[in-house]
Amino acid sequence: METNRLGPAGRISLVVPVFNEQPALEELAAEVDAVLAGADYELIFVDDGSTDGSGPTLDRLAAGNPRVRVLHFARNFGKATALAAGFAESTGDVIVTLDGDLQDAPSEIPRLLAALAEGYDLVNGWKVRRQDPFTKVWPSRVFNFAVRTITGVRLHDVNCGLKAYRREVIERLNIYGELYRFIPILAAFEGFRVTEVPVAHRPRRYGRSKYGARRFVAGFLDLLTVGFLTRFSQKPLHIFGPVGLLTLVAGLGINLYLAYLKVALGEPIGTRPLLSLGVLLVLGGLQLLSLGLLGEMVLRAGPRDRRRLPYYRVVQGETVREGQGWPAR
Repeated sequence: METNRLGPAGRISLVVPVFNEQPALEELAAEVDAVLAGADYELIFVDDGSTDGSGPTLDRLAAGNPRVRVLHFARNFGKATALAAGFAESTGDVIVTLDGDLQDAPSEIPRLLAALAEGYDLVNGWKVRRQDPFTKVWPSRVFNFAVRTITGVRLHDVNCGLKAYRREVIERLNIYGELYRFIPILAAFEGFRVTEVPVAHRPRRYGRSKYGARRFVAGFLDLLTVGFLTRFSQKPLHIFGPVGLLTLVAGLGINLYLAYLKVALGEPIGTRPLLSLGVLLVLGGLQLLSLGLLGEMVLRAGPRDRRRLPYYRVVQGETVREGQGWPAR
């Protein structure tokens, strides 16, 4: 392989989460070896509690190839945990992730690395021609449209399993639950340069899809979490404040109107449902404002790692390092 196809110089770590993908594993390892022949790379499989014989197959691959390493979980913990374990065990300067079902083509890896060489910190694959059923393609498009709208990060396929990262991106992010699908969004929020490149997508030949209605709903709930974390985690009053003020003003307006009826016109208001609504709106508005102020106080009084500065590099002569500064107390 030509050196210029490898993008950034240094060691490459490939992390592959595996859950019941046994028929595809040997072929996947062979394709990776062909694509990265001559490169300094390691292939890390994370067996996420497979029950179909994937574990023994992976152990045979590791025994026959010193570049292959296998992590075994006792049960299925989910893709986020599998990725986190793979990241923790990786030693490369660049980390590439891809799914273990061979729908992601390893031959596309050099394109991701070439984009990293252009100065990007994270390169996300974009399955332009997705080889999946209609029932998966259109919900995915709706989901990606919602992601772009809520977060402002203009990616077409945020959940693509084929990605390439510089090591500093992985070390900076804290991925838990099912937030793995939003790694590009969280990285962009931290100030890293994120882009996407079109990649080939192949029809499924092995295993079955783990996608379903439950994951679709969970994805939107996680999107709300990411939307809050990326836009309001450092200013909680900005999300609770406007809603609280609007609610409070509406409640005060209703109560002033009822007060006018009572005082100026002498009309009874004690049995009017509008009175209950006005009181509830005032109380709700005060609670929302108080919640936002409490969030600001917790953020201000919390430990320093909650208020860390965005990621930045420090260049001094020929030395480049990650910034370690902290905001003033």
